[in-house]
Amino acid sequence: MLAAILTAGPGMAPVKPPVDRPAITGVSHLAIYATNLAAADDFYGRVLGAEKVADPESPKGARYLFSETQFVEVLPLPAGHGISRLAHVAYSTTDAEALRLYLTGRGANGVTALSTSRTGERWFGMRDPEGNEVHFVQPPRTASTTSVAVSGRIIHVGQVVRDRAAQDSFYRTLLGFRPYWFGAMKEGATDWISQMVPNGTDWLEYMMVGTGSTVDAKHIDGRLLGVFNHLSLGVSDMKATVARLTAEGRLSPRHDGPQMGRDGKWQANLYDPDGTRVELMEFQPVAEPCCSPFTADSPTT
Repeated sequence: MLAAILTAGPGMAPVKPPVDRPAITGVSHLAIYATNLAAADDFYGRVLGAEKVADPESPKGARYLFSETQFVEVLPLPAGHGISRLAHVAYSTTDAEALRLYLTGRGANGVTALSTSRTGERWFGMRDPEGNEVHFVQPPRTASTTSVAVSGRIIHVGQVVRDRAAQDSFYRTLLGFRPYWFGAMKEGATDWISQMVPNGTDWLEYMMVGTGSTVDAKHIDGRLLGVFNHLSLGVSDMKATVARLTAEGRLSPRHDGPQMGRDGKWQANLYDPDGTRVELMEFQPVAEPCCSPFTADSPTT
């Protein structure tokens, strides 16, 4: 205890040292809104094969598990909500309370109180500089699943970004995310900027719109928001995965690929009934990426 307290001057209260940032280990989940919960259940449960369980954050929602610690959270669309179907993005941490103290100790605004579920999961939320809701989740020790999903791993999430500098001040400077790769549809532009979590190989992809990108911010509609605000599931063999889904009648009505991505990885896209994109992506690149080299190791499983 004494080692954890700095000695103050006479008549002053002891001063505690700054809290170190606990590990942020990966993507926890993507929470999306659905206009038709039954249709969403068919997509996430049957098409993707995720295990449906109760949602401790919202009794009206449901979780679709891809692994013990990663899932999609489906929530009913609130009345009067806008065209975006993104509710929030969540990242896993080894210590939610310590991370909360770290953020508040550095002057972060809007940090919510810590919540704890009956199973021991702990989480809190806040907003990034562009107003996106972000959660940090400490999974329970007893988490388990029997999921037979098309993939057992969410490898990245993407969200629309308009102001890179503002978002970098949050994700890179405050949270410690690391550069991974950037690219675009054509030379001289920047459409995608990926950065990995500090203590893992999952990443966040900025889907850039406006100045410097190939996307006109004035022309963003609900369909494009569904493409940009997305999650990606890692697979070992893209062609085999798509062949399996095709043979089992499990491709979504709207889909595309397989195709080679600009990052040198095979990918294919499925879309839920509200247009949220689920990108299937091979873990490792098989061709040289455009635009920039990878500056961190890609996930292997």
